Amino acid sequence: MQLEFTSKYTWLHKINPSLKFIIVTLVFIAVLFVHNINVLINLVIGFLTLYVLYTGHPYKRLLFVSIPFIIIFISSITSMIFFGQGDTTWYKIGLIHITEESFFRGLHVGIRGLLYALVGVLFALTTRPVMLFYSFMQQLKIKPKYAYSFMAAIRLVSIMIEELQILRYALKVRGVKEAKGIKGMYQQIKAYFIPLLSQSIRRAHRIAVAMEAKRFTNYKRTYYYKVGYSMNDLIYIIYICVIAFCSYYLAANFPYLSIQDVR
Repeated sequence: MQLEFTSKYTWLHKINPSLKFIIVTLVFIAVLFVHNINVLINLVIGFLTLYVLYTGHPYKRLLFVSIPFIIIFISSITSMIFFGQGDTTWYKIGLIHITEESFFRGLHVGIRGLLYALVGVLFALTTRPVMLFYSFMQQLKIKPKYAYSFMAAIRLVSIMIEELQILRYALKVRGVKEAKGIKGMYQQIKAYFIPLLSQSIRRAHRIAVAMEAKRFTNYKRTYYYKVGYSMNDLIYIIYICVIAFCSYYLAANFPYLSIQDVR
C-alpha cells in the first residue's frame, strides 16, 4: 500500500528537508508567543498561499485535507466563545455565556490552531520521508542506524495496513461474523491484533538481523541519495522572513480587529 500521494514537483519539494524541518519548528515555537490576532491572520494568509499554489497537489485533495483543520478551528472557537469567561457580556442564556474577552480568546486559539495545522501539513505534503531521513543523516549527522530504523518503521505501517485488509477479507470469506458488545470487541482483538502483532514482531526481528548483517553501525558510510542545499532554500527563508515582517507591519498599520493583545 502506498502512503505517498502523486503530485507535481514544485520548488517547495526541492528545499532541503532538514532546513525545512528546522524552520517549521522555529515557526511553531515563535507562534506560541504571538498574541495579536491580526498578526496570526496575516501569517495564515501567507502560509495558505503556499498551501494552495505551491504544494503541487490538486485542489480537490487540498480541500479534502483541509476538512479536519476546519473542524478543529470551529470546535475550538465555539467551545471558547460559548463557555469562556469575561467581564463584558454580549449574550447569556443558561450555560452559554458569550463575552467580548471569550470571543477574542476563542478566535485567537482557533486561528493559532489553524496556523499550526497549515504549517504542519504544508511540510508533510512537500517532504518525502526517505529524503527527510537522508537529510537528517547528512546535514544533522544523525546516526544511520537510527535513521534507517525510522524509515523501516514507516514502511512497516503500510505493510500492516495491507495485512489488516487481507485478514479482513480472509475472515469475511470464511463467514466469520463480528459479534457486538464487549464479547465482540474481545473477539476482534483475538482475530486482528494478535496475528498482526506477532507478524510485526517477526518482521522487526528479521529487519534488525538484516541491518546488523549489513553493518548499520556508527561508522561513516556512503549514501545512495545525496541531499544538499540549493537556491530554493534561500527563497524559502526569504519568503518566511517577508511574511513575518509583512504580518507585523500590516497588523500595526492596517489591523482587521481593534484588539492587539488577547492575554
